Amino acid sequence: MKIVLTGYMGSGKSVVGKALAARLGLPFLDLDDQIEKELGMDIPEIFKEKGEIFFRKKEHEFLREILRSKEAFVLSTGGGTPCYSGNMDLLLATTAQIFYLQLSVFSLTNRLLAEKHHRPLISHLQHADLQEFIGKHLFERRPFYSRAHHTIHCDGRSVDEVVLEITKKLI
Repeated sequence: MKIVLTGYMGSGKSVVGKALAARLGLPFLDLDDQIEKELGMDIPEIFKEKGEIFFRKKEHEFLREILRSKEAFVLSTGGGTPCYSGNMDLLLATTAQIFYLQLSVFSLTNRLLAEKHHRPLISHLQHADLQEFIGKHLFERRPFYSRAHHTIHCDGRSVDEVVLEITKKLI
């Protein structure tokens, strides 16, 4: 079984993915971590030195490679992964279960304010601008995220509650 978690940055894909993988006894993979490991640079460095187009190309290559595996896993994608290079079509063609972890603009803004210096797309934004940026991005990305097999509403829910809902949908 290949389980893929999608959603906007800060939606909890990595935290939920690790907990879900542990509960199911499956390996956990984080696409951004794989990219960083293979390229020997962190994501902000890649964006700064190579640019977003280079990053998106590598993201697609690594996603394709991971999905070729015959092994079962839980995969956390980057927030933009489903929206570029035909990645959502690739995921739908090769993955048993795709989950969109959905949060409101308000919740995402609050989560991302504390960690924005680690996020190249938002590191320069102040609170009001960040909220507007997230709202615009969610509007643009919704057609991609909504193609997931399942949407999990995560506002006000703990990691354990989200993991429990996902596991119930796998049965």
